[in-house]
Amino acid sequence: MYIDNNPSKGQYVEVLLRSSKTVFSTKDIALLWGEKVEANVRLRLSSYVKNGKLIRIRHGIYAKDKNYDRFEFATRIYTPSYISFETVLTRAGINFQYYGNIFVASYVTREIEADGQKISFVRMKDYVLSNTVGIEHVNDVAIATKERAFLDRIYVTKDYHFDNLDALDRDKVFEILPIYRNKRMTKKVKEYFKEIT
Repeated sequence: MYIDNNPSKGQYVEVLLRSSKTVFSTKDIALLWGEKVEANVRLRLSSYVKNGKLIRIRHGIYAKDKNYDRFEFATRIYTPSYISFETVLTRAGINFQYYGNIFVASYVTREIEADGQKISFVRMKDYVLSNTVGIEHVNDVAIATKERAFLDRIYVTKDYHFDNLDALDRDKVFEILPIYRNKRMTKKVKEYFKEIT
């Protein structure tokens, strides 16, 4: 017989509601509940979704309510990952064109739509993805700084038009650049900065 040493029956949802996170993967929930049996977690989650206590956004990903953080959701689908590219560049005023997609650096290239939100995953090499230089953590979400997002875009796109490079801190750009181990990029970055000198 399975003996439950974890939160008492009515407390499982409360554990999630008290968390600062707004989005949880099944693995996150199992850890929070201290539950080793995956079937128990899935059964409980299914019941909470049916009773309207949680919402299921995508297979294996749940939210407290409809007001969940969309960036947090995007980075929970494939981990490790972080918000980057046009999502950061537009918000920083480096690109002027608006994109409805959320752009995420990840270990896969994929485009998905979930809960009316398009998310574009862009594959990065493991040694780049796992390097945290130029990545900030804001409200449980890993987000590239504008300098890292600029370099990420150059890393995956040979020729790219940026609208306003004045918003970048050049010293920070050159501080992050070595993580890519890419001579072409170094040359390209220098060309971009020559144009605005």
